[in-house]
Amino acid sequence: MVTYSLKQSVDGLWSLCRAEASLFHGLQLSAAIRLAREVARDEHFRSGRVVRVEMPGTGSSIRLAHYARYALPLEKAA
Repeated sequence: MVTYSLKQSVDGLWSLCRAEASLFHGLQLSAAIRLAREVARDEHFRSGRVVRVEMPGTGSSIRLAHYARYALPLEKAA
C-alpha cells in the first residue's frame, strides 16, 4: 500500500509527502488536499496498487482518500 500524507509546517502551510519525502510544500490546506487526491488517484490508475491519503488528526490519522480497486461496470456489478 502506498500512503501519501499531509503535514503542516510551523508557518501553517501544508506539505504533501510520500514516506518521509516532501513532494510539494507551501500549500494551503484545500489545495494540498486536492493535489494529494489527484496524485493518489493517478498512481492507483497507473499501477493498480492500493493508495491512500491521510492527514494527522488529534488522536489518529484522518483518511482523506482511499483507492483500492477499479470500479466494475454497472452491468457486471448487478
